[in-house]
Amino acid sequence: MARPRKPLLSRDRIVMAARELVDAEGLAAVSTRRLAAELGVSGPSLYNHFRTKDQILEAVADSVSAQVDLSMFEDGRDGRDGRFDGQDWRTALHDWAVSYRGALTEHPNIVPVLAQGPGRRPAGLRLADAVFGAMTAAGWPAAQATSIGALMRYFIMGSALGSFAGGFVDDEAAYDPADYPHLGQAHLLAERQEKIDERAFEAGLKALLDGLELQYAALRATAN
Repeated sequence: MARPRKPLLSRDRIVMAARELVDAEGLAAVSTRRLAAELGVSGPSLYNHFRTKDQILEAVADSVSAQVDLSMFEDGRDGRDGRFDGQDWRTALHDWAVSYRGALTEHPNIVPVLAQGPGRRPAGLRLADAVFGAMTAAGWPAAQATSIGALMRYFIMGSALGSFAGGFVDDEAAYDPADYPHLGQAHLLAERQEKIDERAFEAGLKALLDGLELQYAALRATAN
């Protein structure tokens, strides 16, 4: 019998299958035995590409980080006065944050792994490098640029860990006005979850960027 033109198993196939499994059923659903069954191969064959389940989850996390758009930083790494080829640092941070949240919203079950930090994951490290490089190119001191990267990551990760609106049940009887006089419309939140969560994210992001812009103005005034 002729050998197949394409290998039956590859690192990318394993990562894609694991990501689909995490998306559908959560982190606990991933095991080498389950993945082997999903891929139609023997369990030991996975070890040619990954030694442990944790390595597979790390690769899944990095594949999600790779979906985040970094183009707003790439061309402006040598910018001056906060400019990035027509986009200032604030606009770049905003657009990056929206892209980052979008990737996490598509794959919320992998967020706990991502929240541990980039470790040795290439895409995660490229993400951190792009943000830090852009902020220092804009004139932020290294220590403050590091804090900005951390602050933004806390905010974006937190927004993806759960839904505020989705945490309310759609049963009007659960909100007795005698006990909760201000929650008369709370039963409607769940059905409007996406819009409410997006609006909350944008409000929080604007507040963060407004505060950073004030700090930046003070920084520039001191420098001049």
